[in-house]
Amino acid sequence: MINIHYTQIINKNIMFKKPLQILLIILVSLLFACKTTKTGIETTTPTESANMSRGVQQGGDNSEVFIEANKQKLLGNIEEAGRLFNKCLEINPSDDASMYELAKIKIGQNNPDEALELLEKAVSVDPSNDYYQVLYASLLLSLDKYSEASKVFRKLTETNPFNLDYYNQLAISYLYDGKTDDAIKVYNDLESKIGVTEEISMKKYSIYIQAKKIDKAQIEIENLIKQFPDESKYYSILAELYLDNGMKEKALETYNKILEIDPGNPYIHISLADYYKKNGDTVKSFEELKAGFSNPNLDIDTKIQILLNYYTITEIYSDLKEQAFELSKILITVHATDPKSWSMYGDFLYQDKQYEAARDVFRKVISIDSSKYLVWEQLLFAESQLEDQDAVLSESTIAIELFPEHPLPYLFAGGAHYQKKNWDKCIETLNTGLGYVFNNQAMEVQFRAYLGDAYNQLGDDIKSDESYEKVLKLDPDNDYVLNNYAYYLSLRNTDLEKAEKMAKKATELKPNSSANQDTYGWVLYKLGKYEDAKVWIGKAIENEAESSAVILEHYGDVLWQLGDRENAILYWLKAEEKGKGSEFLERKVEEKQLIE
Repeated sequence: MINIHYTQIINKNIMFKKPLQILLIILVSLLFACKTTKTGIETTTPTESANMSRGVQQGGDNSEVFIEANKQKLLGNIEEAGRLFNKCLEINPSDDASMYELAKIKIGQNNPDEALELLEKAVSVDPSNDYYQVLYASLLLSLDKYSEASKVFRKLTETNPFNLDYYNQLAISYLYDGKTDDAIKVYNDLESKIGVTEEISMKKYSIYIQAKKIDKAQIEIENLIKQFPDESKYYSILAELYLDNGMKEKALETYNKILEIDPGNPYIHISLADYYKKNGDTVKSFEELKAGFSNPNLDIDTKIQILLNYYTITEIYSDLKEQAFELSKILITVHATDPKSWSMYGDFLYQDKQYEAARDVFRKVISIDSSKYLVWEQLLFAESQLEDQDAVLSESTIAIELFPEHPLPYLFAGGAHYQKKNWDKCIETLNTGLGYVFNNQAMEVQFRAYLGDAYNQLGDDIKSDESYEKVLKLDPDNDYVLNNYAYYLSLRNTDLEKAEKMAKKATELKPNSSANQDTYGWVLYKLGKYEDAKVWIGKAIENEAESSAVILEHYGDVLWQLGDRENAILYWLKAEEKGKGSEFLERKVEEKQLIE
């Protein structure tokens, strides 16, 4: 017995770290590009020019070679530039500018030891050049020489007391060296110069959190609140700090303060929902969620992320289903014109097996925005579940027009043509869609399995067999194709030994399938193994609960061959009552004898 086809379409399944060398290279690239490390104001490098001039005076004149070296560097000829900078140093061993440029090349070539030696010399020649000092300190940092790096950055902060980057690099050096108190002192020093800022306070807050100094982290946020009393985000940070550290009453008090100073805050209700959830009050938590979802200023993407928490991979959490649908309905009310809200609602309906309602919602999404291919897929899956072949054909045809290079709509359309017995159109559609299948073995198997069935219906046994063979080459354990291929061979009395092996394998792969059991029994019947055939077709009848006319007729044929003609006729009569059997069933009943 062949398997049904419409269910064969693919089922729907939707701390501080050590600096890396690459970061240093990026830093060097920035130095090449803009050179703004002095005070945040300078954009050129006058000290380099001065150093070059002084270097030339102290040794031989290498200016022409230096210019050519820089030209080659700009042209990307790094090896040649390096050779020329080395030549500059041969002419003038005190040329700090050439040392600096050559050090950058060595860093780019992943040769930090030579770069460090060159930078040490450049710094000794001109210790006042910030560019040399910055690259030198950064290289030290990348080589885990934290104490040495911090000394250089400390000197830079002393000579550039308002350069925020130098302070930050100094603090990072201390942090890598495990000196968190020194890092805090750096930020306190900077804060005494420029006042309380979010950037500095949040850096100190992060350090305190890492060090588990919660009281000091709290003070930093409280200082920010004192400085910016109307900024609700600082209250949110403080509330989360309280909540994470067991200070529930203070957390709630702080959340209520946010409501007081910023009642329209779109995120406060989500924060409160989390607060109540962590405290075991699921009722209040859900009420806050609903309030948040009802706020049009809370962005839809945040709401969808929350709704996704109601999913397992394949279904909605059963104990939260009611909440999921209530939030989804709020979503489509508040964001009525946003296709994402309706699409989310449709997904919930589909997961809940409310296929008709899901179909209506997906149609709504498409009416708002027909450019979302995945929504068309969702719609087609819903139509397939409803077995509405007219709708599947109509909507898959539109999807093909809109997205001609996506293969799945062709598979749906081909399946609908098959069910409507439009064999030629089915084959044409499937072959077109197959041309768009790339690196997707499962989908190719689906296409070729359908093609095998459709070619069989047209009587094109060669192409039908070729399609099935290609499937089994890709998927040797495809019980659907093993069954159908074996059954069609048995009807043609062709390659029955091959059919027997395939049918047997199908029953082993899917032992409780009545279709597989009947096919195996029928192949055995064709081979004259009537006793074995009776056993397997009998199993099929037990599984099918005597509802299949084909299986009942087959069993009657087996009984006839075994000499039990009275019961054979009885089973033919049962088959006729159940529906359509073979072309010979009516004559078997009328003439009361086996006709093949």
